[in-house]
Amino acid sequence: MLRVAVPNKGSLSEAASAMLAEAGYRQRRDPRELVMVDPDNDIEFFFLRPRDIAVYVGSGTLDVGITGRDLLLDADVEAEELLALGFAASTFRFAGPVGSFTGLQDLQGKRLATSYDGLLRTYLRDRGVTASVVRLDGAVESSVRLGVADAIADVVETGNTLKAAGMEIFGDPILRSEALLIGRSGSTPAGLDVLLRRLQGVLVARQYVLMDYDIRKDLVEDASTLTPGLESPTVSPLRDSDWVAVRAMVPKKDTNRIMDELYELGARAILVSSIHACRI
Repeated sequence: MLRVAVPNKGSLSEAASAMLAEAGYRQRRDPRELVMVDPDNDIEFFFLRPRDIAVYVGSGTLDVGITGRDLLLDADVEAEELLALGFAASTFRFAGPVGSFTGLQDLQGKRLATSYDGLLRTYLRDRGVTASVVRLDGAVESSVRLGVADAIADVVETGNTLKAAGMEIFGDPILRSEALLIGRSGSTPAGLDVLLRRLQGVLVARQYVLMDYDIRKDLVEDASTLTPGLESPTVSPLRDSDWVAVRAMVPKKDTNRIMDELYELGARAILVSSIHACRI
């Protein structure tokens, strides 16, 4: 039975459970439930703190898990990225008092507060910067004002919290993070291939829609350049022998532009359907 770690709370939790449900797996209804078995799919879910998931997977206690790239790198364990899941995007950056820092070189000999001390120490060491890293569990923005640190390294979304604290972002991003499916390095447990295939199917279903339209036969080649599909579009005859029906998957973000261009080309009865699940 495949043993999977799932975030039990925080920004990763709800999205991770929703994705697993879309992939056809049972998920818990009671947030206090810590372990749940899905016997139909031969899989067992363990709901854990996101920061601990990489540790359990890296030690081999659990087979795979869902966590952030930042948390995986911060843990510094024998685990690796198996699949990027497309949610919980964030950027890890340096910030300091307005006008105090311009780049990484200004951090030499300074004190840096962060909740990701492992990740930060590795980043600084690889770039030859010697600085004192102060680990805090949260609210690192206050550390400079309170005299604990000279600058911070933290996950930044809008930057509004930093501005309110009189700070600004500087330097290049340390890391761009998102949710991942991770596994123990070099390990391929039974059932992992099915889980990966299902999650990849969810990712494709979220990114594409199914487009159907009617068009004259002599325009099919031009229409196919607009809707090439993943392999090639499906073309079916209609009762009127001069026309055909075309079906293809198209990127969801381009839906309305493609519909406009197809209409200008001469396509009619253009319909769009959501894709709930797929295997590519």
